[in-house]
Amino acid sequence: MKKQLIIVSHALELGGAERSLIGLLSALNPEEWDVDLFLLRHEGVLMDAIPDYVNLLPQIPAYTVLERPMKDTLKEGHFILTAARLLGKICAECYSKKNKHTDSAVSIEYSNKFINPFVPKINPSKEYDLAISFLTPHYFVRDKVNAKKKIAWIHTDYTSIQINRESELKMWSAYDAIASISDAASAGFIKVFPELKEKVFLFENILPAELIKKQTEEFSAENEMPKECIRLLSIGRFCFAKNFDNVPDMCARLLQYGLDVKWYLIGFGGDEGLIRSKIKESGMEDRVIILGKKENPYPYIKACDLYVQPSRYEGKCVTVREAQMLHKPVVITKYATSSSQLEDGVDGVIVPMDNEGCAKGIEALLINQKKINELINNCKLRDYSNSEEVKKLE
Repeated sequence: MKKQLIIVSHALELGGAERSLIGLLSALNPEEWDVDLFLLRHEGVLMDAIPDYVNLLPQIPAYTVLERPMKDTLKEGHFILTAARLLGKICAECYSKKNKHTDSAVSIEYSNKFINPFVPKINPSKEYDLAISFLTPHYFVRDKVNAKKKIAWIHTDYTSIQINRESELKMWSAYDAIASISDAASAGFIKVFPELKEKVFLFENILPAELIKKQTEEFSAENEMPKECIRLLSIGRFCFAKNFDNVPDMCARLLQYGLDVKWYLIGFGGDEGLIRSKIKESGMEDRVIILGKKENPYPYIKACDLYVQPSRYEGKCVTVREAQMLHKPVVITKYATSSSQLEDGVDGVIVPMDNEGCAKGIEALLINQKKINELINNCKLRDYSNSEEVKKLE
């Protein structure tokens, strides 16, 4: 008899967590699992990547009020929900100000917590064997899904974000188990929530290998990334964590070292204006190229000479694993969880996070073709899909 599973997430925009969700869905055996997927919003370029055997539940209007302009949700008649979200925003700002937060994640948590009492149950006629809340905040699966067992996912380094610990502790404590995407992410989470240590287990991101390889060959990115110089590529949301605002300065340093490089950025997000201003400030308009949001990033990974993840913090970056899967040399900065991302000097290189140290580390690799070839060959020998992880759901 098939086990009944529901997975709840936000949407399917182009992000690492979203691609790992597609990997998880693709790895599930439809002969063993009857899978329902509930998304708060039916949006994103990865919607078409949902496997055929997954039942996408209908969108519920009340859940769509999150992560959209409040003026739009008011026009749609969501008065109580919008008011609750606004109250959550005000309370989060007060909490962050009182605790002197500079980059707080409290507003995201409060937005979900404050509307939680006013949204309906998800598929209330059905009791599931297992429910997965794939992205935090984890209030909806906790309170709005009927299931015998519930798992919540950790996708980030909790020592690098500012939260309301007591509030989140109540949220996480309701789950039977907590899945973490790396040992380093687990350690960071347990440091913040030591009382939850026994619930945490490792569940690495699953990458849909065949889909990635197929999409890599869909078109050539050579027109947008011509072979006229060394091509660096970074992919991610344009936000504080990804550190793309420092890319123009790093690129300028590489040029000063005599390297003929262009650095391409794929993604979108609130920091785009900041990144563009830094590009102009550094005089890098012809060297740091924002390609924007790409439905299929894999041909661009194939076209680059070096993949760089200059992040301030990560849980475990999916695009780094995808670049390794496509046999690309990879450089990442020494964020707290970097050692769980790759084996330094073997299938990638870890460099200092400061701009000069990062640029020097990239230069050292680019002038060492022997090391580049070694990294490429080692990537070819490894399986980065992690498809066997799905067995842990048993």
